[in-house]
Amino acid sequence: MAKITPTTKKLLLGKEIAHLRERAGMSQAQAAAIVEKSQSRMADLEAGQSSITPGDLILLLKGFGVADEDHVQALLELRRNNHQRGRWNGVRAKYSEQFRTMVDLEENCDLIRTVESEVPPGLLQCESFVRALYSHGNFGDDLEEHVKARLVRQEIFHKPDPPHVAFVISESSLRRQFGPPEVMREQINYMIKLSRLPNVRLQVLPFKTRVQSGWIGDRFVLLRIPSPGVAGPLEFAYTENEAELRYLDDKKVVDKLDAVWARLTGVALGFEETRRFLRKVAGDYS
Repeated sequence: MAKITPTTKKLLLGKEIAHLRERAGMSQAQAAAIVEKSQSRMADLEAGQSSITPGDLILLLKGFGVADEDHVQALLELRRNNHQRGRWNGVRAKYSEQFRTMVDLEENCDLIRTVESEVPPGLLQCESFVRALYSHGNFGDDLEEHVKARLVRQEIFHKPDPPHVAFVISESSLRRQFGPPEVMREQINYMIKLSRLPNVRLQVLPFKTRVQSGWIGDRFVLLRIPSPGVAGPLEFAYTENEAELRYLDDKKVVDKLDAVWARLTGVALGFEETRRFLRKVAGDYS
């Protein structure tokens, strides 16, 4: 059976269950026995790939020794409608099945950090740039819907209690022409505008800045999603290439990319320097 696309709520609930099980000193098989399920079903639940009934969740939490009623209610609320399949309609239906996890994570994050080397990050792209980027795709009559789907992701900047969103981008993502000069100029000015939002930080890494090999070669996104439980936030690294999208929650991988992020922000231009640099590049497209 094919694995389903996990939602943020399922991932959070799965992490919380895994944390409570480990704290109780139980194996997955022992935990599964509490609700008369298989070990593989418990593994899928902890990975966000399976659902659990309210009754089974209460039994499981009792078996783990969870006595705090507020904690129990928080996890029951996390379980409620956590499949969220019905909202993938309209322009949202244009996201690929794999990328829907990314969109769901973005909408629930409190911190998003992006490193990009060759193209302006999707969350910073203006409409004319997206259209130019997609112009050579096989979208047919769906082109406008795909453009809207890309742009609707930026609603997270303006929602109540928005996430903190930070970017480090290479100068090559400003110089690489994906559209005519007027589109590139509009795109850069759009990034300047977004960089002035209180929850957005943008830094550019110029060509002349000396960095160690491997710091800027790969694009990645670090995502942090707060948890209503006691297991701590979900932390993911998202990577993408022509062949695949990957969501990595291995702590060693996330920590390694976090260290790369720290080094890049240390050598990239400051926020005001970045805006001056962007204005200069925009002028070059005049």
